[in-house]
Amino acid sequence: MKIKTVLGVLSLICIVVSCAMIPPLCIALYDHSNDASAFAISMFAGFGLSVLLSWNSNLKEPGKNTLGIREGVGVTGFSWIFASIIGALPFWLSGSAPSYTDSFFETMSGFTTTGATIMTDIEALPRGILLWRSLTHWMGGMGIIVLSLAVLPFLGVGGMEMYKAEVPGITAEKITPRLHQTAIRLWTVYVFLTLLETVFLYIGGMSLFDAFCHSCSTIATGGFSTKNNSVAYFTSPYIQWVIIIFMFASGINFSLYFLLPLKRFRDFIADEEFRSYVFITVASALAMSLALSFSGMYRGLEDTFRRTFFHVVTVMTTTGFIVEDYNLWPEFTRFLFVILMFIGASGGSTGGGCKVSRFLILGRQLKTEIQKLLHPRAIITSRLNGKPIGKSTMNSADAFFVLYMLILSSATLITTAFGIDLLSAFTGVLTCLSNVGPGLNLLGPVENFSWLPSLIKWLFSFCMLAGRLELFAVFLLFLPGTYRK
Repeated sequence: MKIKTVLGVLSLICIVVSCAMIPPLCIALYDHSNDASAFAISMFAGFGLSVLLSWNSNLKEPGKNTLGIREGVGVTGFSWIFASIIGALPFWLSGSAPSYTDSFFETMSGFTTTGATIMTDIEALPRGILLWRSLTHWMGGMGIIVLSLAVLPFLGVGGMEMYKAEVPGITAEKITPRLHQTAIRLWTVYVFLTLLETVFLYIGGMSLFDAFCHSCSTIATGGFSTKNNSVAYFTSPYIQWVIIIFMFASGINFSLYFLLPLKRFRDFIADEEFRSYVFITVASALAMSLALSFSGMYRGLEDTFRRTFFHVVTVMTTTGFIVEDYNLWPEFTRFLFVILMFIGASGGSTGGGCKVSRFLILGRQLKTEIQKLLHPRAIITSRLNGKPIGKSTMNSADAFFVLYMLILSSATLITTAFGIDLLSAFTGVLTCLSNVGPGLNLLGPVENFSWLPSLIKWLFSFCMLAGRLELFAVFLLFLPGTYRK
């Protein structure tokens, strides 16, 4: 690994995170709140770290800045860690979080768009801190790396390996021939959806500040809210439906949106992952609505369906917004939530989980193996969207599931060793690994993660990072071979 090249890119990441604190700082100065100094100190600390990293890098030598697989993995993994280290400072210095452990947990939850929080009284926080929480979601949703890729080519840094490691899903395909053009177009869609939702929420009665913060969290499928009761604070069905629509849209592979200006609507709808994503969401919402109707918990068909559809979408897309305490719902619905946490959103979206595409590949593998048992001499090819699924893609999906279950079981075992009940421990790890947010039982929609022991918070922070970077990129950081030339 070219350490100096990695340090150079990390210095740029520190600048991006530090500059992102300017809007919260301006809000803090306008409100004359006590978090202004915390943002100012954090910015200087971030810029100072950037100078220190760039001093020991070869960023000024374009010919030596080519990124290979090792450098791409190193930059991707360490960038989220460095971003969280710097991003935690405003929470810690302002006293919004009681300790640096809590501050780091909150920041990692933000950047990885998990939405798990340790904040017990969100509405008491200054607006600058609330905006910063939402911006960590927004930057992490599309990816700090993807943002940086729009700039890196001008610095002589190749970033395809970073792009592969950063973008969640089975494969990372360039939408345009040039990688920085791909990054710019992805961010264009991302910004457009954010502003569009902000307008719709503002029309629905939210303040402009609340509308923007909730839009950042929605499009990033993060889940941080400016209210203690999350979206339940806003009793308007209109607001809930707007958030449902934009959460659902954010769970779709963003590359599909580039088919719409080309009027390739049939190709958009024909995408097998998209159709499966729609089917799972609608079928789950209908099943839950039926179960809740029999339970008699809510009155009216629209009210029941809206509440269930909201929570199906918020879990499926791993957003984590709340309008009801689903811990009180029937066991059938709660177990279905656990299944949806596993599945997650589409590959190439801002959502987490194992991704719908991986389950499609696993299903095609299962179908192929059954056919081979019936027809041993037949040559059978598994296909997705009409294209053959490569052996390497299948192996990668299989390895992902094995590693996912290994982390899930190991982290749950460690968590239960601290005296935490099995359901809370299991869903707590699952919700962090899939970047969902709230789990079940003691880590459900009403409770938060503030009561957990410090060691478990660090463990959950690792799970968030591993889930956001698709597991492999994080584990490669711990292999000695990654750092050998």
